[in-house]
Amino acid sequence: MHTFHIPVLGLSYSVDTPLKVARYGISSVVSIIEDELVEKMRAYHSLKSGEPYTAITTKEKDYRAKRITAYLNLLDKLVKRQRLSLKKMPFDQGNELARYFELLPDSDNAKKLYNEMTQSPEGVPKALLQQQLRQQIVAGAIDVNIMAKVDNLNYLPDGTPLPVEYSDALSALRGFANSDLESSVVLSAGYNPRLYSYLEKFNDFFPDQDEQIRKKVTLKVSDYRSALIQGKILAKKGVWVSEFRIESGLNCGGHAFATDGFLLGPILEEFRQKRTDLAGELLQLCNNANEAKGNPTFTTQPALKITVQGGIGTANEDEFIREYYEIDGTGWGSPFLLVPEATNVDYNTLEQLATASKEDYYLSHASPLGVPFHNFRKSTSEQQRNVRINKGRPGSPCYKKFLSSNTEFTTTPICTASRQYQNLKIKQLKEQNLPTNIYKAELKKVTEKDCLCEGLSVSVLLKDNINLSHNLSAVAICPGPNLAYFSGTFTLSDMVSHIYGRKNILNPLPRPNMFINELKLYVDYLKNEIDKCSQILSQKEENFLYNFKVNLLNGINYYKTLAPELKKETAEYIDRMIHQLSDYQEQLNTLPITSKVFIRN
Repeated sequence: MHTFHIPVLGLSYSVDTPLKVARYGISSVVSIIEDELVEKMRAYHSLKSGEPYTAITTKEKDYRAKRITAYLNLLDKLVKRQRLSLKKMPFDQGNELARYFELLPDSDNAKKLYNEMTQSPEGVPKALLQQQLRQQIVAGAIDVNIMAKVDNLNYLPDGTPLPVEYSDALSALRGFANSDLESSVVLSAGYNPRLYSYLEKFNDFFPDQDEQIRKKVTLKVSDYRSALIQGKILAKKGVWVSEFRIESGLNCGGHAFATDGFLLGPILEEFRQKRTDLAGELLQLCNNANEAKGNPTFTTQPALKITVQGGIGTANEDEFIREYYEIDGTGWGSPFLLVPEATNVDYNTLEQLATASKEDYYLSHASPLGVPFHNFRKSTSEQQRNVRINKGRPGSPCYKKFLSSNTEFTTTPICTASRQYQNLKIKQLKEQNLPTNIYKAELKKVTEKDCLCEGLSVSVLLKDNINLSHNLSAVAICPGPNLAYFSGTFTLSDMVSHIYGRKNILNPLPRPNMFINELKLYVDYLKNEIDKCSQILSQKEENFLYNFKVNLLNGINYYKTLAPELKKETAEYIDRMIHQLSDYQEQLNTLPITSKVFIRN
């Protein structure tokens, strides 16, 4: 019933968000890869809700999947309990039942019915309206996220490798598949062949006799080509993709997977134009696969949702994207970090975020995955990293090993943020007798990596006074750059009212249109890529830089024709947007990229 969802936020920031917002019909996404955190949260919420709790220890076979299943079942049970409690409440002003309907967008039919009910005199008509309203109460979805790149193989205590199905991502998927939830798994960070193949092991990902799917698949994608390729891979296995969740490559939180200069507007335009063809092609492949397997097939076109997230900051932007591009919903992530009712940000970090300046948010190379990572300069994790460097002990103790993938010095993969790796790498650099300036630059690359397994998990433990893992308390947080335009802390009602245009909570900082903000990020990214190149470019580097520039220029031309379609914005706003587009166009034209090379369509 709501037009937005709350995407996954780090490891801990949205780990129990469904318990906070699902009762109001708001969907959210829980990260399930970190089983130790999941187990701690199950213990905490079991005690808080009076549910029995028996620990699932690391001595149990398949403990990762079992922990995830048990936690998701608890979330499902508690949210259902909340919904039933809500339906039994009287319609008293200010209570949770009234809040459920007051949060809805004004255009929603249930909201209109609620407004009609509040104006009705006491008696039978009002009671009938209240009965109708209670029947329309639905809980928000409890969706889960698996980052496909986080999929290490695991070992027994004696070093014996476990079978592949006990890898991180496959264990997480099994945990979700075995749970009571009827919701979606959001697969992000690219294609993982063994994870996609593993979906075939579970019947709930396939249509039943009524053409219903109990466990749905959502793919987070950066462009149409990625959606088509990955959607076809799954369709050929008989797995229907129920939603493609488009995310801006750079104007988002967490890891940033930049496109080759393809901007969000042109990407959405391609989805708008080809959506029907996409659904039809995937349906044929999916039905052919299920027919061959002897599974039920679809007799009518199943729902295929297209949603978008990353950098949306105003009600006008949200509405324009949904209506112009015929999008089914939007994701609002980083702004909810400032809503204590919805997410888990410890007091110290929340205070820092609430008073942060634009310069406090930056794109870093802190992630051991080797992917650009949005970072926050004032985080205690950044402070801890610098203290360790100054003490001559760079790197982190590595307990959880989710991001261990480097085998440069060892047979068993280790993490590039670990003290072990950084000591070995720095020793190697010293032995090379590099010029001072080159050595310092290479040293910075090594020590910039930070421990995300611990840093992204700890905030909820601090907030809820739960025992820390390994006594580590430094918090890492990864807000998108759009958070610079929000200051202070907000209630859930404040944020939802802002999304629906009933209230404006932006700070006074001048804020360009979200498309302009993303364009700036891409222009800066291209400039940095140019600076990293040597004097003599390889053909591959020339192709990349030139195509990147041309794609940005094509995007600018697209936005110039799009600007007049922003009907809810003022003439001054549109003129300023066109002027900003021309400015970035001029910047791109002055860049030293002139090679006439092949441009991919």
